[in-house]
Amino acid sequence: MTAQNKGVQDSTIRLISENGKTIDVFGPADITRETTDAIVNAANSSLLGGGGVDGAIHRTGGPAILAECRQIAGKIGSLAAGKAVITTGGNLAAKYVIHTVGPIYRGGASREAEKLASCHRESIRLADEHRLNSLSFPAISTGAYGYPLAEAASVAISATIDALAIAAHVTKVRFVLFDVSTLKIYVRAAKRLASSTASFQVEEVF
Repeated sequence: MTAQNKGVQDSTIRLISENGKTIDVFGPADITRETTDAIVNAANSSLLGGGGVDGAIHRTGGPAILAECRQIAGKIGSLAAGKAVITTGGNLAAKYVIHTVGPIYRGGASREAEKLASCHRESIRLADEHRLNSLSFPAISTGAYGYPLAEAASVAISATIDALAIAAHVTKVRFVLFDVSTLKIYVRAAKRLASSTASFQVEEVF
């Protein structure tokens, strides 16, 4: 399954690379409705579901996702911050869910930025290993885990730019943001980062 192309009017901002890879920052929207090959779940370390994005994905995707998560947790125990695993998408439009654990923000001195960047790099790497073409991210760690939005946006988009540039199969990444205030902050970060790199440029803004 490949990402559905709904048309440029659905993108708030799009970064495009010289070789045609894209990063969309989109919203306000519900990530459980995404039609990319995979969606990324901001999971907790138990992998057994929770609130926010995690709860919404499990509710919409159904019991098959939790069943696979239980199998994985039985083998590895808890999932460390910055790591990622993949399961079925169950009843979701996306074929897969990539579960990653974001860092709890403790002021920035506990390698939070490194762990948050790893969430994005590992998710893209895992999608690439499974020969997926597209995936969608939420705003990882910015809810109950307390990561400041502007800092999180910069780390997330920068790590995505780097990981996407070396991916063999992934060509499209979307940041699907739930509310307008989060969307604006991620758009601002995307514009700033695009202006500072020659590899990705802003193609469309709506």
